[in-house]
Amino acid sequence: MEKFKIPHVPQTTLKSIRFPNDMIEEIEDAIQGKECTFSAFVIEAVRIALLNLKEDSSQSGE
Repeated sequence: MEKFKIPHVPQTTLKSIRFPNDMIEEIEDAIQGKECTFSAFVIEAVRIALLNLKEDSSQSGE
């Protein structure tokens, strides 16, 4: 059996950004009924976007 470890919560900083209203509606529709917050959805989307950018730059030889 795996031992319990106290989870590490990453340090966060509050950033206030503006979203177009239509994007807010789409995100809220996408997460409705799921155990996901608006912030968690946006953080994951940005994380994937950053990974994609890294992959693109490494493939182009930059």
